[in-house]
Amino acid sequence: MKYYDIAKERYACYGIDTERAIRETADIPVSVHCWQGDDVVGFDGGGAASGGIQTTGNYPGRARNFEELTSDLALAFSLMPGKKRLNLHASYAILNGEDVDRDAYRSEHFAPWVKFAREQGLSGIDFNPTLFSHANVKNGLTLSSPDEDIRAFWVRHCKACLHIAEYLAAEMNNHCLVNIWIPDGFKDVPADRLSPRLRLKKSLDEILSEPFDREKVIVAVESKVFGIGVESYTVGDNEFYQNYAAKNGICCLMDNGHYHPTEYVSDKIPALLAFYDKVALHVTRGVRWDSDHVVLFDDEIREIAKEIVRNNAQKKVLIATDYFDASINRIAAWAVGVRSVQKALLWAALQPHEAMRGMQDGARFTELMALGEEIKTLPFGGVWEEYLRRENVPGEDWLGKVKEYEDKVLSRRK
Repeated sequence: MKYYDIAKERYACYGIDTERAIRETADIPVSVHCWQGDDVVGFDGGGAASGGIQTTGNYPGRARNFEELTSDLALAFSLMPGKKRLNLHASYAILNGEDVDRDAYRSEHFAPWVKFAREQGLSGIDFNPTLFSHANVKNGLTLSSPDEDIRAFWVRHCKACLHIAEYLAAEMNNHCLVNIWIPDGFKDVPADRLSPRLRLKKSLDEILSEPFDREKVIVAVESKVFGIGVESYTVGDNEFYQNYAAKNGICCLMDNGHYHPTEYVSDKIPALLAFYDKVALHVTRGVRWDSDHVVLFDDEIREIAKEIVRNNAQKKVLIATDYFDASINRIAAWAVGVRSVQKALLWAALQPHEAMRGMQDGARFTELMALGEEIKTLPFGGVWEEYLRRENVPGEDWLGKVKEYEDKVLSRRK
């Protein structure tokens, strides 16, 4: 408490209320992706990730079934402060031997996940159609395929996901974000860039024509610059999805690894907030490209958090994590990434935003620069430790719990 008292006093000198910052940060939900724990393999027989998705590393202890994955998630959740949600892919359906393909998945295939989420005290579940790692990804195409049978299969899959999302929203008494991402594209220069996008537009129109509760289910589309095997052309690029979302009243999802290295999602957030009621976000860490590294407390995650907090967009920006690293302990990867997001949100809540905005509006740029540098050395660690204490989450000794679990549980998985 002494460390926190010192920090509280120092921040107060700049007009910053640390108590308010802690309360507000604890109330911001972060949706935690399930696929870190099993290297994006899933439970429906799709096998190792494909469609431009690649997980590298072979650290022991990968979760192989629902029981192992939820056990790992439970430990990871206990190491994360703040309000949490669960982010699921359709490929994590619990089929119990039933012979059913993705276009016919039903709500009951996800009932065990609802039970788990309730037991963990999560605030909601988000859902993603899985348009990869499947035999019907034909020639690298799904919703944009010229093969009508293939395209129709994936439209049916997405429609089924809308109804599963309705179920998840009703059961959790909270909204469900349904995010559509496709791997569609071409490795080399295409002969026709327009037709695949017209087919994608047709598919999305058909999906959205399905009756569903738009109060409970928020539909988002996620763009990407390129991927493995689709280096020259991506059907669902940023310009296509931005326009489609704006015209059809759905949500844009931005993954901060899905843009050119010189582009920053932190700058894109306020641009979208000027036009959209909701903005969805996948937080990752790209190293030279969309490499889905574990999120760290780095410059860009702090800038992202600042744009969310200083624009009072905590309820407008729907935050989720999205990364997968099989070269390190997977539970530690979850914990480091989500704690880094939470750390950035708390750090952003401890900035004198109003004072700095006034300096900018008054063209007092010297003062703005000087203040920005001075607050960087305030004792943030004291507030972070107090936040963890109030959330009943381990501080710097959290890794010991992971190592103990690895010795007793993960090491026995072969």
